[in-house]
Amino acid sequence: MISAVAWDIDGTLVDSEPLHHQALLDASAKFNVDLGDLLPLAFRGVHMEDVWSKLRSRFPATVTRAEWLDAIESRYIAGSDRLRPLAGAREAIQRLDRVGIPQVCVSNSSRRIVDANLATLGLLPYLQFSISLDDVANGKPHPEPYTMAAQRLGVEPQRLLAVEDSQSGLASASAAGLRTVAIGGEPADHADWLIDSLTEVVDIVLSPARSQPGKARE
Repeated sequence: MISAVAWDIDGTLVDSEPLHHQALLDASAKFNVDLGDLLPLAFRGVHMEDVWSKLRSRFPATVTRAEWLDAIESRYIAGSDRLRPLAGAREAIQRLDRVGIPQVCVSNSSRRIVDANLATLGLLPYLQFSISLDDVANGKPHPEPYTMAAQRLGVEPQRLLAVEDSQSGLASASAAGLRTVAIGGEPADHADWLIDSLTEVVDIVLSPARSQPGKARE
């Protein structure tokens, strides 16, 4: 039986990937680096340490990771007031809150980005806490973020449901022993359920008929 829900944020609760991508392009241009050849979702679900590792050779040697990351986050936060929750996100979270289901957010973004997202979306009142990349030694797909979430909630991992949109997030949650939901409708490794709408999460948590993996679309 599921007793708590852990939500990913970027791509799951909010369509923030376009803003992340634009912030990356704009901040990199500040250092005279053109990343226009990158696909829009080139780094979907990838934490910034790995992004920096992949792109480091394209930047002048004088540019530090800290300077680069600060520029990206500042650009992102400046535009975060335009973000809106994805369809069904607020409804699902509010419905679970009304019946007393503890909820948290587990993100591969930095603390600054996580806080900006949750404040803009107005979701902070419904969450027990959030975990950012700054809170762990290893980001997704390592299991540490979701292991930490279960420990802080005081629930067994198998009773915590992770809602994710990326393969790295699903791998992280599955490795930590959580039950997993993939939003987006496409086949996904490590997913117990595939859903098209976030409101389906409420049914998975509360309906006995959908409490077993694979039942989300029956």
